[in-house]
Parts: sequence; structure tokens; C-alpha cells
Amino acid sequence: MSERGLALLGGLTPARFLAEYWQKKPLLVRQALPGFRSPLSPDELAGLACEDGVEARLILERDGARPWQLEHGPFPEARFASLPESHWTLLVQRVNQWLPEVAALLDHFAFLPDWRLDDVMVSYAADQGSVGPHTDQYDVFLIQGLGRRRWQIDATIGDDAPLLEHPDLRILREFSPTDEWILEPGDMLYLPPGLAHCGVALGDDCMTYSVGFRAPAYRELVTAWVDDVIALLPDTLRFADPDRTPATHPGALSAADRQRIREIIRQTFMHDDAIDHWFGRYITTPAGEAAETAMTVERLVDALRGGLPVRRSEMVRLAFLEEDERFRFYFNGEEIPVPEPLRPLAIHLADGRRIDGSLLPLLDSPAAQDWIAPLLQDGLLEFDDAPAD
Repeated sequence: MSERGLALLGGLTPARFLAEYWQKKPLLVRQALPGFRSPLSPDELAGLACEDGVEARLILERDGARPWQLEHGPFPEARFASLPESHWTLLVQRVNQWLPEVAALLDHFAFLPDWRLDDVMVSYAADQGSVGPHTDQYDVFLIQGLGRRRWQIDATIGDDAPLLEHPDLRILREFSPTDEWILEPGDMLYLPPGLAHCGVALGDDCMTYSVGFRAPAYRELVTAWVDDVIALLPDTLRFADPDRTPATHPGALSAADRQRIREIIRQTFMHDDAIDHWFGRYITTPAGEAAETAMTVERLVDALRGGLPVRRSEMVRLAFLEEDERFRFYFNGEEIPVPEPLRPLAIHLADGRRIDGSLLPLLDSPAAQDWIAPLLQDGLLEFDDAPAD
């Protein structure tokens, strides 16, 4: 790992960070991104929050119709001119899907699997702006982009801590800080799931980039899996008992009947290969709208030969499964067949966000170009306007 990569984790190797901090305890890293400059301005973030299709929220601690008022975007431009001077926060989700400069932050987190990544949320807070003390059920890396923010944690609060009575926000009723830090541009704070925390802007123009890693709830996973299985089950599959013997007690649930029901459930819901196949499709289903840009193979090859930067679109999700003789490639919730000679091409695309000339040898056949062409038409790649590291 490069010195720059080690700086992100305060000199820790990814292996040591994962062993000692990941999902265990917070980590503060001063100048994790030395010389970091916010990729967008407060006005640009506000402009993004006014656009259709962008998920944005506004939280006012004061001066709203009620304490901790929540508003959803898109917002009219005039809304920002009417905001108070302090105690409010603008949150914009999935900014990495809209701005390559923000997506470039994700290059620093390649030591974690892509499927765990949720998005990069960007927040702007006026002086004393906050979203209140709360807990999150996911891992997050908080990178300070502009201004200063004070982060506090309360390590004594559990998941069952009482909340304020609010229809939309999960704000802790009690919060007693056990630690606090003030972050400046380039500083980063990692927080594991379930750790109560609160961030408050100190002065104007405070912007924070939150790189969040999703952790699907058991209920979400099981519901999605069951729904998928049910949709594929034909009505012709029914309970059958051609070898039934006379019942001694008509009211009893016999051992033979119970065993048959267990087998039906296990065969239907607990087949490892079927679960793996479902998970590949489920976890690569895009969260946002489909990409609108398309690229031809010829244009891609010309760009790579000319040294033009190309990037995998943040609107798409890829994953592959390789185990023993199995190889499966998933793109936006669908399995894409991959001939064995083209597996290195599929792996290359799934592993890298930035695409360079190293892809060219893998495209040096009509079969490879025919395979990638429909993916390009579905917005797999786009030209990269973000600066290289």
C-alpha cells in the first residue's frame, strides 16, 4: 500500500485497521487526506439539492414549525435564501453518482468490497448546524471538507436508548459525550455501527463528506430472498404423499408429515447455490436511476489509446462470484453470462473504478468487444473528469 494510502488510516495497514477498529471502535485520523479541498462548493451542493431525482433533506433544529423540522427536496432556490443564520443542515445523498470528483473519494477505500458501499453523502451546515445525537446501523468515514465540525460520541448508549418523540427523525433523548474531537479539512473520523454520535458545525460553511457502508438488516435480506423464491415457484409444486399409511390418530401431526414439510422448506429456501445466485442479483440492484450515458466499443478503445481517463459509472453496480468451477458475473441486478476466456475482462471491470490502458489487451478480440458492447450501452463506463491521485 502506498504512503498516501497508509495516511488515510493514520499509518495503519488495511489489515490492522480491519482487525482492530472495523465495527469495533472509532478512529480519528488527522490529515487522512493531506491538502484536501472540497470537490464542490456550498452553492453547488445547494444547486444539486434543487434538481429532480436527487435525494436531499433539510433539517432545522430551530426556527421551523416544530423543533427538528425535516424537509425533503427537491427545493426551490428561494428556500435557501429564507433560512436562518444558524442551526440548520442540508444533506444530499449519493453525490458520488452525480459528480465524478466526489466519486473519486471512493478510490481510497478499495480495501473494502464494493458491495458493502452505500454512497457518499455530503452535508452542509450553518453555524451550530446539526442533525442531533443519533446512532447509525452502518459504518461511516466522516471526511471534513470545509470549515470545522465538533464530533462527540457517547459510548454508554445502547441500541435501545430512548428517542425524542418525532415522526421522522431518530434523535436520542439523552446524550452524554464520552469523547469529542474537532475536525478540520482533510481530517477523517471512522465510526462503527451503533455508536451514538453528534456533529455540530463550528462557524459557517461547514461541509462533511460521509462515506457510508451499508449493512442490510436481517429482515431486509430474508424478505427479499423469500419474495424472490416465491415469485419463481410454480403453482404446480404441491405437497404430495403417495406413500401415506393409515393414520392412527387423525388429529396428530405425524413425524413423517413434519419431516416432509421440513424437507420442502429446506429444499426451497436453503440451497446454497440458489442463495449465492440470488445475493449476486440482489446486491447489485442499483439504488438510483439508470445511467443515461452510453459509450461504443470504438469510442472506448480510442479513449484508452489516447490516454483519456475513463471511469466506471457510479450509477451501476457490479460483482462477480468465483469459486471452484463456478463463475458468475452480476450487473445491475442481472447475471451476465461470461465465456471462460473473458473472465479476466469481467473481473477487471468489477475490481476497478478507474479504467486505463490496462484494459486494452482484454478487449483485443471480437468476442470481448461483442460481450462488453451491451454493457457500455447500459452506461457501464463514462469519461472521468475527476483528477487522478
